[in-house]
This record gives sequence, C-alpha cells and structure tokens, in this order.
Amino acid sequence: MDAVTLAILKGRLEQIADEMDATLFRSAFNPIIAEAHDASHGIYDSATGETLVQGKSGLPIFVGVMAFAVKAVIDKVKKDGGLQEGDVFIFNDPYDGGTHLSDFRLVKPVFRRGKVFCFLASVGHWHDVGGNVPGNYNPQATESFQEGMLIPPVKLFEAGVMKTDIVDILSANSRLPNSLYGDLNGQINALDLGEGRLHELLDEYTEKSVSEALTELKKRAEKMMSDHLLALPDGTISVEDYLDNDGVSDEPLKLAVDMTIDKNRLKIDFSRSSKACAGPVNISKSTTIAATYVALKHVFTDVPANAGVLEPVDFIIPEKSFLSVKAPKPVGGYTETILRLIDVIFQAFQHTTPERVNGCAYGTINALSIAGFRDNGARWVMFSFFGGGHGGHPEGDGLNHGNAPISTATIPPLEILEAAYPVQFTQWALRPDSGGKGKFRGGLGAVYEIELLEESATAFLFGERGKYAPQGVVGGEEGAKNKFYFDIDYKKQTKKSPPLISKITGINLKRGQRVRLETPGGGGYGAFSERSKELNANDLKQGYVTKG
Repeated sequence: MDAVTLAILKGRLEQIADEMDATLFRSAFNPIIAEAHDASHGIYDSATGETLVQGKSGLPIFVGVMAFAVKAVIDKVKKDGGLQEGDVFIFNDPYDGGTHLSDFRLVKPVFRRGKVFCFLASVGHWHDVGGNVPGNYNPQATESFQEGMLIPPVKLFEAGVMKTDIVDILSANSRLPNSLYGDLNGQINALDLGEGRLHELLDEYTEKSVSEALTELKKRAEKMMSDHLLALPDGTISVEDYLDNDGVSDEPLKLAVDMTIDKNRLKIDFSRSSKACAGPVNISKSTTIAATYVALKHVFTDVPANAGVLEPVDFIIPEKSFLSVKAPKPVGGYTETILRLIDVIFQAFQHTTPERVNGCAYGTINALSIAGFRDNGARWVMFSFFGGGHGGHPEGDGLNHGNAPISTATIPPLEILEAAYPVQFTQWALRPDSGGKGKFRGGLGAVYEIELLEESATAFLFGERGKYAPQGVVGGEEGAKNKFYFDIDYKKQTKKSPPLISKITGINLKRGQRVRLETPGGGGYGAFSERSKELNANDLKQGYVTKG
C-alpha cells in the first residue's frame, strides 16, 4: 500500500475512535467520564481481539486491557454461538479482560457481507456499582464481593433489541442509578456512531484496503519496536519499587522486574514481585500486560499504538503473584499497582536509553470518596481522583499538577465538583518543595482541602506513595511523599492521619469539617549539580521552592 493511502486510512480510523470518545464525554452523566475522561474506545481484530486502533483522548490502559476483553467475547461466542448483527455484550469482570468493577465494557461486532469485520469496544468508569464503599474504592476489601457487582459477558442487545432486564439488574445494584443509565446510553451511542463511521469508510475504501492498512500498521509497530530493542545493549536490568501496603495489613508489597534485552527481543520477568495479597491492590495478568504496554509506549513514543508493540516482548508473570490474580481476589485499587509498574519500567530503561525516560510520576490517583444524604433525603456520592507532579525528563522539568501517566484523563475542575456536591474547596494549589531535585526538577504535587457543607457525610481514601517516594532517574532525586489529613481543627491546631498512611475508610464528617490532601511531586531527572542557576532562580521567584 502506498504511503499516502496508508496515512489517510490511519488518520480516518483514529478519527473514528476519537469521535466515539467525544460522543461519550459529551453525553455521560458522571463527571468522572464527562469531565475527567475516564473512558476509552478502540477497534479490535475480529479473530484475536488484538488492538487495531485506539483513540487519542481515552485512557491507554483501557485500550490495552480491552484486547483481552474482546477476546473474552470471542471465546464466549465460540462456546455458545449465536452472534448476530446488532448484538452488544456488556460486562465488568476484572479477571477476564477487565481492570476493576467500576469499569464497564461494551463490545459490539461490526458485520460486513454477513461476516464480522472487526469489533468496536467502549469502556467507561461508572460512578457507583454497589459494594461496601460509595464510589467502589474500598481499601479494606478482602474479596471482590465487597467492591461491587460483577457482571460476566452477557448480551445487552440481541439482534438490535435491548434486554431491559439487564439494565434493571444493573440499576438496582447502584447507589446512583440515574448516573448509571446516562453513562450506559452514552456508551451505546458512541458504539452506534463508530459503527456508522466505519461503514462509511469501508464503503469508500473497501474492506480489502482497510484490512491491508491495519495489517501494515501492526507490522510497522512490530518492526519499529524490534529495531529500538536491537539498538540497545544486551543484558539484564533488575529494579524494584514498593507499594505502601495492601489496605488490610501494614506491610509493603514489592513490585520487581528483571528486564532482559537479547538482540531484538525483550523479556520482562515479574517473578520477584510479592505474592497475591489480602487487600485490593492485586491485578489480573491481562492488566499487568496492558500496563507494560502503556509503559513501553511512554518510552518508545514513535511506535504506532497497536498490538504490534508487544510482538517482540515475552512476559513471565507467576500465577501466585499479586500481578496475576483470579476471582475472588480484590482488585479495586488496580490503579495504584499499575502506576508502580510503570515506575519500575522507567527506572529500568534509564540504564539503557536515558534520553527517553522520565523520572517517576507521583504514583497514586488518591481516589477520594465523600458520600451522604442531602436535606431532602437524596443520596450524593462525590468520587474523584487528584493530580500530582510528573517526573523530570531529558528536555525539561516535569509537569506540575498533572494526571497519572496511565491515562490522558483530566482532573475534574473544582467548579464542577462544587456545583455537583455539597462541598467547597478551601484550597486548590501547587505544593512547594514537592518536586524531586535534578538537572530537571520533578513537577510539583498539589494541595487540596475540602470542607463539607452538608450536615454529615462519610469519607474514604485509597492512595499510595505515603511511605515510598516517587523516584528520580539518571541521578535525579525523589519527590515528596503523599500526605492526607482529616478531623482538621485549625483553632486547636490538630489534625489526624490514617494509621495506614495512604488508605482509610469510614471517616465521619460533620458540617464545616475538612479533609486535606498533599499529593506527591515527581522524581527529578539528572544530577541537581547540573541544574542551571537561571532555573533555580526562577523556581524561587515562582514559589516552586522555598530555598535554593
């Protein structure tokens, strides 16, 4: 295929995924999707489920995991039969192509001339799906039943007809059924739009040409990844980092990688990592592979984003590892674990390709829920995640107050949160001195202080990096650790911190009481002795640091 046609088809296919993203973002009821963009869409292979095309606005971790989700649907169809045009499958099984129970997946086959040409998939983080904790980030869960409802792959639509009893079951298990209903219909509409756009493209260019383009794009991703590896020195690099605890016992968990480069192949071995734990920082094998894909794409940014990235990569993930669990092990806090996984990949590649890596980012989404009832008896649940500093990089200082590198999501604006919930932010600011020192400084974390305006509420936090700071690379220093306070009384100058530092459930708040997050900064890049005097002077002038 000539280069011009290939570029056109690549752009058109990516635009379809982007339009599906935009459709859901504009129609979702839930601020985590509508404002934070915690969702994603993609196009997947009809036989293997492999990622063919991903959008540029959705979460990369979702796109990687969805390949396993689509494969789960393909396997179910092979077993049960009965796939028809107009079918749509829905599920949130975190052990079968999922992440955690909040992330609901819809998978739809696209038929051409009576055969499945590809699958379209949509995933979005729903506001509440039951379980012990509003918003579903339960740091004390010891099995998935305490985290929410689990739905295996089932047909939401059969031959174009919605099964309303499925919707009734889903709605009955949510504290916020109206939000669920709006998000679900947003995902349905996104898939409908994607199918229509794809048919238009296929009518214009034919199935043969589009299939050739998809095959060529995968081959190019595989070749580019292989060429990058071939240019690196052979050998094994070993790195480990730690999670604070699992939310149940106050013991650290090790996430270790032994990365071996052998000519144009990469072996990633997680055998030295901790075994499955009692608490909800476990992840499934598919999530581990998807997170590695995201990390590799951060390092090798020019490689096309499709399944070809992983063709030269071999994985060793022991079955007993906390990186390869099965039901009913809790997995609600998967975000914290995959962030640490990306950190160790960055730390490993600093030894082979320092010109491509960043210092570690802040390493936690700080999932905070505050929930209660309004004066009229209506339930409210504020669930949000919060930003921090990104790592310094070869070309400059890290991003201040960014979102986690597992995604392209945004942090919900305080105006939206204050308009939707009975809270006010008494502080929303950068955190001075939180970025790791280096030739290029790590980005600054943030300070968020939230006051309750309703009579009473209950708060929950699922965070990380309270004990183990984000690491720098190539001689850069670590960023500041995570801090959380509650029961703040400024008159008495008192405040409390969680016994497990970064995780806590059941904080009872009264009107006027506050909670406060001080999020980590990013790790530095390069030795601080190499930082220019001009950059140091500007840091002092801007208040990013309080002393030189």
